[in-house]
Amino acid sequence: MPQPNGLLILVRHGQSRWNLENRFTGWVDIPLTAEGEAEAQRAGELLKTCQFDAAFTSALSRAQETLRIILEVIDQPDVPTQRDQALNERHYGDLQGLNKDETAAKFGKEQVHIWRRSYDVPPPNGESLKDTRARVLPYYQAHIEPLVLAGKQILVVAHGNSLRALVMMLENISEQNISDLNIPTGIPMRYVIDPTGTVLEHGYL
Repeated sequence: MPQPNGLLILVRHGQSRWNLENRFTGWVDIPLTAEGEAEAQRAGELLKTCQFDAAFTSALSRAQETLRIILEVIDQPDVPTQRDQALNERHYGDLQGLNKDETAAKFGKEQVHIWRRSYDVPPPNGESLKDTRARVLPYYQAHIEPLVLAGKQILVVAHGNSLRALVMMLENISEQNISDLNIPTGIPMRYVIDPTGTVLEHGYL
């Protein structure tokens, strides 16, 4: 009997208070807004046909709470879950807590865009996407990928940049083109992956 394909679902946490206030959040532990909770509810509604074998999330409460709401909506609250800071958002260093528009006015829009979207230019005292990828991918390869390759259904709820690092690898996106990728909050991304690691299907639900 052939090995079944694995299912990997990626979800960026729902809107946080600092998303709403247009601030750089990074590793600051900011809670969801009411809209963020509603986004998690809607994500759960889209995932009701899934039967998850395991779930993974970051060490930050906005991702953990999004995961909790999703599992509650799909009536699978006891899915084994691992939490690890390897899946945390990119650390924005000196920019954390600053308003993005005010930061652009101070440093220039182009410089802030480079800090936010480039692959290997970190903000002052922070991480670049390259740095984030260097901690996300080893964690994925050690803990998540083996389950997916074994045909399991896996849910990962994390952050814009930790998920960008994963999507970059899964969809073979170049360092030049990754700057164009923005992952919206609360909309599940679905990957069907065969036992060799080949992505057969992918897209938003």
